Parts: sequence; structure tokens; C-alpha cells
Amino acid sequence: MTSQAKVTDTYDVVVVGSGAGALTAAIFAADKGMSVLIVEKSDKYGGTSALSGGGIWVPNNHFFKAKGGSDSYEKALTYLKASVGEQVDESRLRAYLDNAPKMMQYLQENTRLNYTVAERYPDYYQHLPGAAAGGRTLDPELFDTSALGDEVDNLQPASPTTLLMGKIAWTARHAHKAMARERGWRLLLVWLMLRYKLDFKQRRKTKRDRRAALGNALIASLRASLMDRKVPLWLNTDFRELVQNDEGRVTGLIVKRNGQEQLINVRQGVILGSGGFEQNQALRDKYLPKPTKVEWSATPPGRNTGAALEAGQAIGAATAMLDWAWWTPTISVPKEEKARGVFAERAFPGAIVVNGEGKRFVNEAVGYLEFVDEMYKDNIKTNGKTVPAWVIFDAHFRFNYAMGPLMPSQVMPDSRMPKSWHKNVYWKADSLEALAAEIGVDATGLKHTVERVNGFAATGNDEDFQRGGNVFDRYYGDSNVKPNPCLAPIKKGPFYAMRLDAGDIGTKGGLLTNEKGCVVREDGSEIQGLYAIGNCSASVMGTSYPGAGATLGPAMTFAYIAVNDLVQQKAKQKVPA
Repeated sequence: MTSQAKVTDTYDVVVVGSGAGALTAAIFAADKGMSVLIVEKSDKYGGTSALSGGGIWVPNNHFFKAKGGSDSYEKALTYLKASVGEQVDESRLRAYLDNAPKMMQYLQENTRLNYTVAERYPDYYQHLPGAAAGGRTLDPELFDTSALGDEVDNLQPASPTTLLMGKIAWTARHAHKAMARERGWRLLLVWLMLRYKLDFKQRRKTKRDRRAALGNALIASLRASLMDRKVPLWLNTDFRELVQNDEGRVTGLIVKRNGQEQLINVRQGVILGSGGFEQNQALRDKYLPKPTKVEWSATPPGRNTGAALEAGQAIGAATAMLDWAWWTPTISVPKEEKARGVFAERAFPGAIVVNGEGKRFVNEAVGYLEFVDEMYKDNIKTNGKTVPAWVIFDAHFRFNYAMGPLMPSQVMPDSRMPKSWHKNVYWKADSLEALAAEIGVDATGLKHTVERVNGFAATGNDEDFQRGGNVFDRYYGDSNVKPNPCLAPIKKGPFYAMRLDAGDIGTKGGLLTNEKGCVVREDGSEIQGLYAIGNCSASVMGTSYPGAGATLGPAMTFAYIAVNDLVQQKAKQKVPA
């Protein structure tokens, strides 16, 4: 223990971090009668969860069953085993499938959380056995932040990429309807904009929507539930190290608060839910594929710097998958503190992604984790010509669809875009040859690629990468485009390019845990009193990304599992020898 640290209060459980997993753990611990403290490094709560889509991947959930959907434990296990392979012990997969539905049902019935099933949102790997065409991802409803009172000011603001026009809250189902241009999408947008503008009381105070959506809705509802339970949350409290007794049990932690180090004692355990290490360039250089930059991450600067990882390693914790992240291609925008992830737009018809040779290297509509993984693989093949990559589209695409920070030109014409964005966020030229010269891409390769893709658009068959060939690809395609909603020709000038970096929404590897959420040593023995959930732990999903919400789902589920184990350990302590 650091000699200057003063002893403060003692709690049954201390939770480090304030993302979805951490707040869920605090709720379950409080409901089990334990005293709980949450400590958060930042001046905002919510972490990367607040910036996310808020989806939770819960196979065999009660929401889908209530609507007549069909799923099963066996089918989900088959899919998980096919997705994850031998990377993760099966006991952890089974623990997840056993407990995720229970966790979600408890929260829905006992907190302010309000979710519904995304019936049509498919699993990501449709070619694998056990994959579902929908029903496993749960989507948060809008949440009225008036319930938070002044605490709304401490909520991590949503990323502009998750809001309509960068400011209006909408659900993932709303976003899908608009992006796929399904029937009634224009009326939906008008209704959402009017709802926002006519909230005069809120508009007099702030541009921030009264309603929280997606990850912000998840975090706001969990925080309001913790306020109902009077669970304290300390902001601006930097976690430094773990404290053990002579038997190796974790009995406390040291934090820095108000400029002074403090020791907080724990009776039952510490639950680490403090995120990964993507904001630590030294750790990125040590573990992640090259090239890698903090600036490419879509997470807030300076937040997730690997404190839990290093604290766990310092007391002998095992680690796994440190060379992986929850990859997503990103675009950097001047004056914004973090890069923007590019998630759904890659499926829109009429845009392709090429490397420096002007060649495609992946199905653009593939999941974002696999997309960046393919960037790195192709970067090796091309001797450094795929990181960054370039998304290419024409004036027709520009008019009709969004791409990263660029709204469709029918809403945001080039004349209204900030001048600093030109040749920084987007490049523009009257011909493909000129565009290639602007961005340093091989012009002959790009011309040949566009001609080939235009032929695929006519037939509806992507002979190179099968884009649009499954229900996942088509989910964000334009339902009005035939014969393939993900393919359209690139013909009409001017032509545009945007740079895609090998970004992330958090790292994927970390402290190794068992099926109880306990952190383990290299020999598999448990470090008593220490649990890890979310991105500071090695993901139960291995190097895969089975479906939307496969980050938050495990974080929240293993929070539930960890607290139940704490309860069992507490009961054992009371049993006479």
C-alpha cells in the first residue's frame, strides 16, 4: 500500500468504472443487500457504453418469445461455439447463455431499464450453424432524462454519430427504417425533428435532446435506478492499485481523489469494469497490430488507459487476447475530440472501399470488427497500402446517403460543409482519375475496380466478395434498390473519397476470468475477491463478434454472475467450520 494513502470508508463491494457492466453490477450488489461504491476516473459517467448503440445480445430472451419468436439454448450454443471456436472455455459460453436472459429479465422488472426486441436484426455470421435472422439483439427505448435531475449534466454525452443530425435522439429501429429507406421513413424523420424542436422548455435550456437514446438511454436508466437505491458514485476518482492480504485475497484498492491517495477497504470484493487500454499509446504499441494510433479510436481521449489491466498484472493475473480490439473503421473530424466510427454506412449501395492499389479487399457490408481485421491482413499483403483505406462514392450516393459525418447532400450540400473538412474529411474531384491523384491511390486500379463493381450492380451478384448475399448485409441496404440493395453503380461525377483508419470502440483483450467472472492466475487459480467484466477482461466472445450487443451483453451478464458469486462466497463465510 502506498504510504501516503489515507484509509477511508469500508464497503462490501467497490465497482471500478461506470459503464453498463459496472452500473449493472452495482445494482445487483445493492439489491443483494450489500453496501456498494462506484468509482469513476472521469468527470462523466457512462464510459464507452454511453457512446454505443446500447444493444444487448441475449439469445433465447423472453422478449422474443413473447412475440412468438423461436430460439433455443442449444441453437445459441451451437452458434457461439462455431463463432468463438476453441478460444474460450465452453464453461464461460454456457455461463453466458444460462444467465443473460435472467439478467435482462430482472433488470426489466426491477429497474428503470426499458428494452424491446429487435426482431429483424440478424446475427453477424449468417453462414454459421445456429445463426438467427433476428430476435437476439435487444434495443433500448428512449429514456426521459428528466428523471436524472441535475445528474444529467454528468452523463457522458452521446456520440454525434448515434444521433439524427448529430443532436436528435432516435432508436436503432428508427435509424434502420431511415437508412434502409423503408416505407414511411420520411414521415418518421419529420416526426422526430418536430418532437425535438417543439420541446420548447428543453430548447430554452440546451440543444441536448431531453430524451436519451441507444447507449445513452441504457446508462441514463441504470444511473436513475442507482439513484433510486442511493448508491454513491464518485467521479474524478482515479483507480491506482489493488490491495491484498497475506493470503492473496483482494481486500481493498487505492484511488486518487481530490489530489490525495485514499485506501478503500472491501469486505467482499472488487469488480473491475473500467474499460480497456485503447487510450494508452504505449500499451497499443506493445500489444496491438501495427500501425496503431490512439487518435484512431472512437472512445474518449484519456479515459481507458489500462489501469485495470496493469493493476491485475501487478498481482499475478493471467491475460488473454491483448492483440485484439473491438475494431471499427473510423473517420477523424477537425475539432472533434475523438474519431467517428463507420458502422452501417458501408452497406449502402454505391460506395466501395479500396486500398492504395485501388482494389477492394473485403465485403464492405461485413461486420465492423471483421472489416478492420481484413484491413490489417491486406495491409501486410500490400506492404502497407491498406491502412488507411478509402471509401469511394459518386454524386448519386452523396445526394441520397450519409457517410460518417457527411449527411446526404439533399440535407447537407457541399456548400454548407465546413471548409476545414475539404481534403481533410473528404476529397472531391470531377473524375475518378483526378480523385485517385488527390488521395494517392493507383488510378488504373481504381478505374478497373469501379468498372467491375458497376457490372456487379447490374446483375446483383458481387462475384468477388458476395456483398449483399445474406440477410445481415441487406439489413442496412436500401430496400428500394434492385436487384441487390447493397450494390449500385458509381458513375455520376463529382466523385468523393473519405479516409478510413483502423480504429476501434475499445480493446477486446484483458484480464482472464473464469465462468464466475473471477480473475484467475496463469495456473487457473482464482484471485479471491477480484472480478473483471467488460473490456478490461478478455472477452467471452473470443476474437469474434456474434451479434449487435455482444460487447454490452457479456459485460452486464458477467456483472450479474459476479455478484451472485459474491453472495455465495459471503454465505460460505458465515457457515461455521
